[in-house]
Amino acid sequence: MSNKVLLLHGWSGSDFPHWQAWLASELAKEYGEVSFLKFEDYDFPIKDIWKNQLIKQINSFNPDIVICHSVANILWFHLCNEVKLQQIKKLFLVAPPSLSCDIKELRSFYPCNLPNNLFAKDALLISSTNDPYISQEEVKTMAKQLNIPTKILQDAGHINADSGYGEWEWILKEVQNVK
Repeated sequence: MSNKVLLLHGWSGSDFPHWQAWLASELAKEYGEVSFLKFEDYDFPIKDIWKNQLIKQINSFNPDIVICHSVANILWFHLCNEVKLQQIKKLFLVAPPSLSCDIKELRSFYPCNLPNNLFAKDALLISSTNDPYISQEEVKTMAKQLNIPTKILQDAGHINADSGYGEWEWILKEVQNVK
């Protein structure tokens, strides 16, 4: 039985050629159960609207694996702080932005506190040595406070299509190997 995978994009979406769009199609090719939620008004996101859409999707899809990119990580943190969720098998926190991010379009997501419970049996924080939205020091602090391991990619920017992350075999293998 395959895992149900929920992909959560960040600001401005993760459509092709972004790795999340590629991953969704790769999983679907093998009849995997995948939900690639398209949040409303993703160029001008509003946390409460996105949060309600996410809660609805979690309740109807009941994922085993959740993969957040960018501001979707901040959304997941808010959800963990405000709602009691069913525990998932694996959570991938990919390219989370700084907790002190000050981008006008993302202001409804801040401030944000790191949750005490990620509602995941296993979690991994994936970042890059040169992500423009978070410092390496904050990545280390975030991982330590969340008590989860990190995978740091060399010069991968914000781990998106602009930094060459379309096809990303590593994440596909990681998802396929979740037991």
